[in-house]
Amino acid sequence: MIRVELDVMLARRKMKLKDLAAAIDISVTNLSLLKTGKAKGVRFETLAAICSVLDCQPGDLLVFEA
Repeated sequence: MIRVELDVMLARRKMKLKDLAAAIDISVTNLSLLKTGKAKGVRFETLAAICSVLDCQPGDLLVFEA
């Protein structure tokens, strides 16, 4: 199982979900689906944009749990 820790990274950066959505030009609804782990997938382009804005690595956002 892959756990998404977007909420943790947003808290560390003191950023709101809507601000991140605006910065990467994606809807808050789609970003919320990703944050809650309900998204079926994520484009590398979107992941790269999130990492760029939050100054992090993909491994900071996605954690594998056995």
